[in-house]
Amino acid sequence: MEKINTIQKEIIEEFKILDQDFEMSLNYLMELGDRVPLIKEKYKVEENIIKGCQSKVWLTYKLNNNGFTFSGDSNTEITKGLLSLLIRIYSNCSPKEIIDSNLFFIEEIGLSRFIGTQRSNGLKSMENKFKIFALSNVWKWKVKTKNYNSKKKLSEP
Repeated sequence: MEKINTIQKEIIEEFKILDQDFEMSLNYLMELGDRVPLIKEKYKVEENIIKGCQSKVWLTYKLNNNGFTFSGDSNTEITKGLLSLLIRIYSNCSPKEIIDSNLFFIEEIGLSRFIGTQRSNGLKSMENKFKIFALSNVWKWKVKTKNYNSKKKLSEP
């Protein structure tokens, strides 16, 4: 979880430079959207859409020995920028790190003030989707990293 907090602190510092300027912050968010690891067109299907977002947002993942690798896209630039921030925070993290994380950067930089209520709700939906991916892959991660006790029953934590 330290990795997640470190990245959030980096994001806070980046936005501090913008001095809470509305236009510059939105432009920076759109610029960040250009950095999102794009999802291939064949994965832009209904099952990869994040529900609860006003815009269309697609997200996919792969789980490897270093943690999750995410790719995504959105049909709006600002939302793509928000997605880019979350991908940056959660990439190469284990399921446990993602599940246990607390996103404090949103409040720290006053992001809700810049993006409004609808996008704030969508951002929460995006965060929840990352956590759902993490929750659904806890056991797979334990097996992959051999981080489990084979003598315990499967239902035991």
